[in-house]
Amino acid sequence: MALYKNNAGALTAINEVRIELERDIQRLSEQNLDAIFGLEFVATEFEHNGLRLDSVAFDRSTNSFVIIEYKRDKSFSVVDQGYAYLALLLNNKAEFILLYNENTGRQLTKAAVDWTQSRVIFVAQNFTIHQQQAINFKDMPIELWQVKWYDNHTILFNQLKASDKTESIKTVTRDSTVQSVSNEVKVYNVADHFTGAKSSTYELYELLRDKVLALAPSVHENPRGNYIGFSLRENGNDTFVYTQIQVGAIKLIIPRIRPEDVNDPLGAIEYKKNSFENKNTPESILSVRTEADTDYAVSILRQVLELKF
Repeated sequence: MALYKNNAGALTAINEVRIELERDIQRLSEQNLDAIFGLEFVATEFEHNGLRLDSVAFDRSTNSFVIIEYKRDKSFSVVDQGYAYLALLLNNKAEFILLYNENTGRQLTKAAVDWTQSRVIFVAQNFTIHQQQAINFKDMPIELWQVKWYDNHTILFNQLKASDKTESIKTVTRDSTVQSVSNEVKVYNVADHFTGAKSSTYELYELLRDKVLALAPSVHENPRGNYIGFSLRENGNDTFVYTQIQVGAIKLIIPRIRPEDVNDPLGAIEYKKNSFENKNTPESILSVRTEADTDYAVSILRQVLELKF
């Protein structure tokens, strides 16, 4: 990707700088986990059962652990290492709960964690074509993030998305570690929210999705276990609405907003009872049942973006 600085119409190239040390990537990432990935830092250089994890993080939006590995060179297997780390996590849940509680000062229970949404993130300056192809599976709980440093102190973190996700990893390998992890970890997609009677809501959701994505070029759709979020960042950070699919309706949960914060002439927004007391942030609820409701909902969300972002 070529970057330029625009100085009164004259373009000057911004040159990429080689990252010399893996530790440089790790230090920068750990200091900015929330800004880059929307994650909470838990521990660095955690060793257990002969494996060393560069960073252990926690995704509070899904209540799941995330393992982050940093690489300077390209000679590693994302599948072998990724599934080995996930197996370590899933086979030692109590140790990771203890690690979280000791390092954050908060109390987390094993039952409160959604282990099905555990994942591994690899961060590197470059990935080979084989490494990128290795994540082309719909149920692969592994992400590749490319980091680029430039001589004007600009740093780019970019997730490399799989080009095709139709096949299951379980159908192409008999590796016992992969099979064991895949039986417990679930990578959610939009279709998972429209099973059974909820399938009748899909057309309504498509109408709403297209309008929400048109609110800004940076809006991303992020399916998770209990919701489909729309955020201003690819990593799911800065989520401004969570959609929960129901039979014939879509419930919108809008964080950091009370009904009186926006212009709601129809009085359609409700305060989610005890949301501030339980989550330390208010949440509002808006239901969508018709095409006209999608237009009204988007008018509310446009106000939310103007207010909070």
